[in-house]
Amino acid sequence: MNLPYAEPFRIKMVEEIYQSTKEHREEWLKKANYNLFNLRSSHVFIDLLTDSGTGAMSDKQWAALMIGDESYAGSRSFEALQQTVENITGFRYLLPTHQGRAAENVLFSVLVKEGDIVPGNSHFDTTKGHIEIRKAHAVDCTIDEAFEINDLHPFKGNLDLVKLENVYQSYPKEQIPFCMITITCNSSGGQPVSLENIKAVKELSDKYGIPVLFDSARFAENAYFIKIREEGQKHKTIKEICKELFSYGDGMTMSSKKDGLVNIGGFIALKNKEIFERASNFTIIYEGFITYGGMAGRDMSALAAGLNEATEFPYLESRISQVEYLGNKLMEAGIPVQKPIGGHAVFIDALNFLPNIKREEFPAQTLAIELYKEAGIRGVEIGTLLADRDPETRENRYPKLELLRLAIPRRTYTNNHMDYVAAAVKNVFERRSEIKRGYKIKREPEILRHFTVQLDKV
Repeated sequence: MNLPYAEPFRIKMVEEIYQSTKEHREEWLKKANYNLFNLRSSHVFIDLLTDSGTGAMSDKQWAALMIGDESYAGSRSFEALQQTVENITGFRYLLPTHQGRAAENVLFSVLVKEGDIVPGNSHFDTTKGHIEIRKAHAVDCTIDEAFEINDLHPFKGNLDLVKLENVYQSYPKEQIPFCMITITCNSSGGQPVSLENIKAVKELSDKYGIPVLFDSARFAENAYFIKIREEGQKHKTIKEICKELFSYGDGMTMSSKKDGLVNIGGFIALKNKEIFERASNFTIIYEGFITYGGMAGRDMSALAAGLNEATEFPYLESRISQVEYLGNKLMEAGIPVQKPIGGHAVFIDALNFLPNIKREEFPAQTLAIELYKEAGIRGVEIGTLLADRDPETRENRYPKLELLRLAIPRRTYTNNHMDYVAAAVKNVFERRSEIKRGYKIKREPEILRHFTVQLDKV
């Protein structure tokens, strides 16, 4: 008899969470102006808002915290992190930052100017925000299959080479500072990019003299999918795949709160010394000295340990199989989700789930609110609110997909929690015909509005 799968870890510490009543949740939602970011964590039973910085660290990471070197300059913790990053990515030059968007801010301060064009595969919110706040433009070159939820293409994060070459031919290379490849591609449903596609993007970009950068927050999960799904890769280790993957790029930004398995931190890693030196000035201005950049020594030590753990197959198999477990539960119940299931989250298609809700009434946000009311589960809208307004016309941008993301924190919840989530989503699905109206904006900031927008019922 074959043995069933078991997680490659055991639980050493637990944290209590508390269930609430529907009446309480409705009251808290109103006080939060129907923005789930405004809820207190104590008012949430299962928190699937994000997988960023919400996971559980290992015993080795906690041990690394205790030997962190807090020297202002040249600490041992920085040396450990630098060596680990170079071993995994091949990039020699490292600048720590306090998180991923800080890495974008520092690097884009060097590379992006007004009027620039930055092609990529469905840039995520902060990436697009840092481009647009500099009066540049992000151009989506993702393959069309990414926007067909039932298409089983194994690498929906891939860039369309025809779309990308059209961008390269339409603008002078001086106006295109780099191409940004997001691995995995969050906005298209946590979907991976194939090694073949990454290599082809690099070859095409080299032809036009355009650098290639990676948004690498979930690079290890992307490497897992390459190993599992891509022909000729099964015999390679995750670290071997990562080393080859990054060899086709010129640098990376990293939110370490995802595949770094830590609660805070980020970095920039580069091949080019001249760009590194220019970026160092902005690191000192915005973050801190170049060998800590907004991170404590102990956090750099924990990150070095986390990067090594995240690039091991047993960990990734455990992590991604739990996401797939929830996705399969929802598909069995007839819930429309982005297929195949991605690496860090299950993405529910709100347009098919709530066909009665108009786009201008934010169907994915409406679904997120209904799920919280149903069971105290907090997800996040990846749709029209997140897509923000066009910076020139100030009109709403309506993305091709309107999704509710249920992001699974790493090593945090059990499959019993996933069963609870699936049952709650099914309950909302069964009463979907009763949900006839959505929400309207009461107040919003100029950019990245989904974080602080205030809503009201229509």
